[in-house]
Amino acid sequence: MARALWKGSISLGLVNVPVRLYTAVKKKDVHFHQLQDTTGARIRNKKVSESTGREVDTDHIIKGYEVSKGNYVEVTDAEFEAAEPERTHTIDIDDFVALEDIDPLQFTNTYWVAPEDSKGASTAYALLRDAMEKKERVAIGQFVMRTKQHLVLLRPIERALALHTMLYADEVIHAKDVEGLPVRAKAAPKEMRMAEQLIESLTVDWKPSKYRDTYREKLLKVIERKAKGEEIVVEPQEERAEVVDLMAALEASIEASKSKGRKTRAKKSA
Repeated sequence: MARALWKGSISLGLVNVPVRLYTAVKKKDVHFHQLQDTTGARIRNKKVSESTGREVDTDHIIKGYEVSKGNYVEVTDAEFEAAEPERTHTIDIDDFVALEDIDPLQFTNTYWVAPEDSKGASTAYALLRDAMEKKERVAIGQFVMRTKQHLVLLRPIERALALHTMLYADEVIHAKDVEGLPVRAKAAPKEMRMAEQLIESLTVDWKPSKYRDTYREKLLKVIERKAKGEEIVVEPQEERAEVVDLMAALEASIEASKSKGRKTRAKKSA
């Protein structure tokens, strides 16, 4: 059974719902260590002084904020504690909004919210979940976890509540602030119709299990084969040519999608 990452309560006016947070994701990255090529020995990162070149013990390392090039303001542990947000163990709901009004750019991590083991907590939890579902609204609030304050969104899903931590508005980089965006070019009407046809031919019902991390699967197979002593032959990858004739590329893409659809239907009927 997974362990709760945080315990506290959801606060809505005078209503308090005792809850626990559990992680809702299980990332499956492939992790590697750095090794010396000639000996295979592990490479270790050491904290070294720029002035002396010698390793510095952790007890003699402090934190500093760079206010200008090479100039730092030292911050002590006590000063960090003084600036820490109050640990109230409460998710304070400030507002209710429509989910579609929120840009997915703001979402970061996701957690499951479970009620504490009591009838009262479960009833209050279900009341909040069902009321949000009926009104088609999600809750926006803030809470503190591991000394950091988070902006959060609570939403009903799968007869439960999910909590998404979010970026604050000043942490989001918008398209207008990126060089080369927004794009002002406009396609010809015929090209637009072809593009819409291609999108329509590839439109399906959303099934998350359909999509797999094929890179990770292939990489793990390569590692497994090398561990058995096999020699891996790397095939050169074919580079995709730049699109010169947009209409021809769209027509070929539509025909390819039709062929793919015919093969899929043939497999289902077999």
